[in-house]
Amino acid sequence: MQKVINVLAIASAAVSIAVVGTGAYVYVNKDAIIESVTEKALDSIGFGGGGGLGGDLPVGTPDLAPPATQAQAPQTDPPSLPSAPVQF
Repeated sequence: MQKVINVLAIASAAVSIAVVGTGAYVYVNKDAIIESVTEKALDSIGFGGGGGLGGDLPVGTPDLAPPATQAQAPQTDPPSLPSAPVQF
């Protein structure tokens, strides 16, 4: 029984050392980690490298204009207000 408890104590110590070591590594290298993640995020959306917008975006917005064959909504005047106040 004592051997099982010793094995569990050694395993617990190993996990504790690993957690403390990882925390220390992240704390010491936090600036490099943040810079790396920022570069990867900007590269994934197209703002990395030389800056600017790149050639991925279309010029203008032709896909937002309604096609010539599409019917337009009818133009109507807003309803007029009653001339006399409503009695309650």
